[in-house]
Amino acid sequence: MAGMGKQAGSPDLVYGLEDKPPFMNALLSAVTHLLAIFVPMITPALIVGGALNLPVEMTAYLVSMAMVASGIGTYLQVNRFGMVGSGMLSIQSVNFSFVTVMIALGTGMKEGGMDENAMISTLLGVSFVGAFLICFSAFLLPYLKKVITPTVSGVVVMLIGLSLIHVGITDFGGGFAAKGGGTFGSVENLGLASLVLVIVLLFNCMKNPLLRMSGIAVGLIAGYVVALFMGKVDFSALQNLPVITVPVPFKYGFAFDWHAFLVAGAIYLLSVFEAVGDLTATAMVSDCPIEGGEYTGRLKGGVMADGLVSVIATALGSLPLTTFAQNNGVIQMTGVASRHVGKYIAVILVLLGLFPVIGRAFTTIPSPVLGGAMVLMFGLITIAGVRILVSNGIRRREAVIAATSVGLGLGVAFEPEVFKNLPVLFQNSISAGGIAAVVLNLILPEDKTDETVYVDTDNLEH
Repeated sequence: MAGMGKQAGSPDLVYGLEDKPPFMNALLSAVTHLLAIFVPMITPALIVGGALNLPVEMTAYLVSMAMVASGIGTYLQVNRFGMVGSGMLSIQSVNFSFVTVMIALGTGMKEGGMDENAMISTLLGVSFVGAFLICFSAFLLPYLKKVITPTVSGVVVMLIGLSLIHVGITDFGGGFAAKGGGTFGSVENLGLASLVLVIVLLFNCMKNPLLRMSGIAVGLIAGYVVALFMGKVDFSALQNLPVITVPVPFKYGFAFDWHAFLVAGAIYLLSVFEAVGDLTATAMVSDCPIEGGEYTGRLKGGVMADGLVSVIATALGSLPLTTFAQNNGVIQMTGVASRHVGKYIAVILVLLGLFPVIGRAFTTIPSPVLGGAMVLMFGLITIAGVRILVSNGIRRREAVIAATSVGLGLGVAFEPEVFKNLPVLFQNSISAGGIAAVVLNLILPEDKTDETVYVDTDNLEH
């Protein structure tokens, strides 16, 4: 029923899961969610496009399809069609786990003489097939949860953040193009990136939750305006654009590579548990059960939607998607957990993605402006991994698993040649560290008498 639907036992919720807020309230809530997720949503495509030196129109298409696919995915999640969807205010967005994987695989393909069109068709083709692994894993969740613990999930999320920081700091200095142009690390680039970072930090210190949440967007806008006056913005990409971007399935063709699939498949499976954590958090802040049949059904539906949406996304030309965590903070802040708000978010995202000028406009953001925001953003992903890791305290066994896995993962990132004679799975920092964590978690015996190295003191009763 519409109205101020405070549910029993949830005094912080203004609109519960099934409540239908009035139009203006729902629209305002939708815009608030978009403020929290929009920048992280379009950033992966911009990062991959810049790192692989893709043509502007190709990067812009990736950005546009990311918005369209996110809209479609969000609509599936909040409506829950049969066994597909969580039925909660779960927002779909581009999966950061694939950024460094796409860059590493794409760079190898380019060095092998592959052109941009063939490279993108292979990367998206591999991602398309790999997405079916997510759909299949939805049926195996009860078994997979015994294998991949918070220790394993925390290590994977940490490695995602740590591996992305290299990309962020590269843009901070001017981007990959600046390295070839001799301007990398110039005072202008560092000053512009630092300005954005300072603005984001200032907003992050404010007491108003809405201002804190919009800090990254404000920082990017301010940096973009300053870059305009510095003559660093090139508008040539906005000329002679069509009015509408028509999504074309397999626009760049379809190709497949087994070596790339092994890496992408491993990342897909490891990212399932990041999605499970996000869905659990959404259930908690929405006053839904986090155990029992209903909870299991929502997890299964949410993961199934993750896989199906990634199938759709990669077919349209977007990077793979996943359930986002950022909107959980928005639910807590606004007290609006209504899944019907997700329908507004979905429609807005699809409409934004259909207008090519929007996707092209994002490609004009100078690298230092993006870098100033990304350094903090990717650092926060790393800290999120640490929080998962310490959520149940760290005993000696967990400390050994985490230390070994992070050591191996970062070792691969620092010295990519070290495992060149091993299968391709071990040549990517995230998959190497994640696999090490899974294997160690299976073979190291548990000892309940181990002393806890770290305890989450926030959960202690005083």
